[in-house]
Amino acid sequence: MKKDTVYANPLEQIEEFRFDASVADVFENMINRSVPGYPLVLDLIGVLTEKYAVENTNCYDLGCSLGASTLKIRQHLPESCHLVGVDNSRVMVERCRANIDRDHSQATVEILEQRLQDTIIENASIVVINFTLQFIPDDERQAVINSIAEGINKGGALILSEKVRFEDDSLQDAMTELHHAFKKYQGYSDLEVAQKRASLENVLIPNSEQQHIERLTMAGFESAQTFVRCFNFASFLAVR
Repeated sequence: MKKDTVYANPLEQIEEFRFDASVADVFENMINRSVPGYPLVLDLIGVLTEKYAVENTNCYDLGCSLGASTLKIRQHLPESCHLVGVDNSRVMVERCRANIDRDHSQATVEILEQRLQDTIIENASIVVINFTLQFIPDDERQAVINSIAEGINKGGALILSEKVRFEDDSLQDAMTELHHAFKKYQGYSDLEVAQKRASLENVLIPNSEQQHIERLTMAGFESAQTFVRCFNFASFLAVR
């Protein structure tokens, strides 16, 4: 696992965050050191896949990046399922395909380079969106969730993980401070934290937990709830 040093040195100009080769090189280290509870979320994706995946259905990982969640899903699927991973970053897709090729689970899988918004969901029992919806323009998110809900079979599940914001300003400040403390505990410097935050400012736009629940309910999911939260990161389970 190559160490993330993308923001370790002072930058004259901080560009908007993008999933390019420099990020792909260190992404596994970056997400594990930046998202509290990330390994737990991956394990729970495996648990939930075993519970909700149905034979002869499709399963989707939307925003698959290097394939960590894709592999978790595949390793817990019935053999007759088909898994589709989607990412709009060419370098992420190439490396994800290489990672998948080293896995010998039985369920078939394909990794597509395309926008999440353009992905057709059909005959699905499991859909995972792991820290990806937050990068989609806010006014497009309801349509994305609606499309997913329409393609999930009765009893199927959407697992959604996101950075969240809080309506209460004091709570928002407290959780932001704790998140930064977590990143420093993981070895990031104040400079790295500040520069990464600046690069994400207009790229990653979080919603509140309530907004996510309302969006999922509006899309037609029969139940929607937060099943884990670590500081300002939350995972939601919505069942059709």
